[in-house]
Amino acid sequence: MLVDACVEIPVIDFSPFVTDDLEGKQRVAQEIYRACHQVGFLYLTHHGIPQEAIAHVFDQSRRFFASPDEEKQAIAWSNEMSNRGYVGVERERLDETKPGDLKEAFNVGKEVSVEDVGTENPALVLNQWPAGQDDFRQAVTEFFEVCTEAADRIFRAFAIALQMPESFISDKHQAHNYTLRLLHYPPLATSPKPGQIRAGAHSDYGTLTLLFQDNVGGLEVQTTTGEWISAPSIPDAVLINTGDLTQRWSNDVFRSTKHRVALPQGENVGRDRYSIAFFCQPDADAEIVCLPSCQSPENPPRYPPVTSGEYLLSRLQATY
Repeated sequence: MLVDACVEIPVIDFSPFVTDDLEGKQRVAQEIYRACHQVGFLYLTHHGIPQEAIAHVFDQSRRFFASPDEEKQAIAWSNEMSNRGYVGVERERLDETKPGDLKEAFNVGKEVSVEDVGTENPALVLNQWPAGQDDFRQAVTEFFEVCTEAADRIFRAFAIALQMPESFISDKHQAHNYTLRLLHYPPLATSPKPGQIRAGAHSDYGTLTLLFQDNVGGLEVQTTTGEWISAPSIPDAVLINTGDLTQRWSNDVFRSTKHRVALPQGENVGRDRYSIAFFCQPDADAEIVCLPSCQSPENPPRYPPVTSGEYLLSRLQATY
């Protein structure tokens, strides 16, 4: 059942964390606490990410996905440890019980050089880039850095909301083990398989996701009662959601909420849909253990400790 009630996802003015307004930061942290506890999703306005940068990377994304299939397959994602490169339509199943998703994607991580890698298998940490698309590479790399800075500000808000030192969560993300994912949902040319949609119902694996989307729509968020509500694009706002590791860290104080991209309806059946997600994962060796502020004798830890790397690998192996 879909309930068209996007107002249930709070819209929060994040400017105090951009301008370093100490009093305002406390107020915003309280608003974020309520949103992450009750919904697991929220919209941030005045987030410090230039709209020009967002528009530019969307333009470059459209050009990349319009490339010939053989050029995209030449940089196909091939190792679950790297999670970098191109992912073709139906290759990924975010809902492991359903057919492959009707989308294609391109993943990049932090840009490093071969000299900086210091590993016997550099393919695990090097991005794969399409040949002859230097503008695309520059735009995506620059946007990765802009999102990294924004994520750090949001981590500080989360830490304050959870009554931890402001740098606590940021300190667990020093390696910037993040994934910037460009997504394209092609128009429906044939009838989907039974149970197949554009992106299956799932929760995100890490701590935090920033999502930018066009105005085609289709993203839906599951409420605590099991209903689905729409989460459309709001001008000048970025959609934020918390992931599995934040839920484990906070002992279910912050929710990792399931979401999906439904099949298009009406005139949208023939339209392309584009979105951009920025997934944040703690450092691979960071131990995710219940925060002291989120447990008590009456509310003991609900999850055993796990490292960030162990959890991510287990989820990727199940998804692909």
